[in-house]
Amino acid sequence: MIKFVNVTKAFDKSNPLFENLNLEIKDNDFVFIIGKSGAGKTTLLSLIINKIKLDDGQIIVDNLKVDKKFNKTDRLRQKIGFVFQDFKLLPAKNIYENIAVSLQILKFPRSEFDYEIKKVLKIVDLEGKELYFPNQLSAGEQQRAAIARAVAGNRPILLADEPTGNLDPENSWKIMQIFSKLKAKRTIVIATHNTDIVNSFQQRVIRLDQGKIISDKVGGNYSL
Repeated sequence: MIKFVNVTKAFDKSNPLFENLNLEIKDNDFVFIIGKSGAGKTTLLSLIINKIKLDDGQIIVDNLKVDKKFNKTDRLRQKIGFVFQDFKLLPAKNIYENIAVSLQILKFPRSEFDYEIKKVLKIVDLEGKELYFPNQLSAGEQQRAAIARAVAGNRPILLADEPTGNLDPENSWKIMQIFSKLKAKRTIVIATHNTDIVNSFQQRVIRLDQGKIISDKVGGNYSL
């Protein structure tokens, strides 16, 4: 579960982006966060992983209570996989090593690395490419590798910030098909501008506007 309780975040103290924001995302929810640039989509995801500190209130992530004094970010990120628009793969490490770094953060048993890495690469259709380096893969393959890294070790929560933003339509749909396969066992929250994807998936859609939740609909569509 992810629960925002009266969360306030201000980059400009005279004009808070979020003010007393309340939001609940239940286990195994599949949620799209939509809104114009500057609406707060990326900030919302960054607050969940404590990349950006909130100013007031708290965010409950499973049994962890994240507030402005929270200092257990390592424990928090053991629960959460994050997929970025620009992949953020380590260029000097091959795909196996990139995923292994993620497993090390989890303190995953090293004896099980091979099995786990092969398993997640199969999920994203990159079997046999564990020794490739990021620059040897296409953009779509790099994003699939990034998803494999994010889900390795069975993290229960998967966040994605514009995961198809740098991809062509064909690769965008491949990426979303992977998220669809994963949704039965994880809470998934995706911030996106992709109208076609949101409208096709008919999942829960939360619309932000200047830090406020304007609408929150199950089976919703992309409307600004």
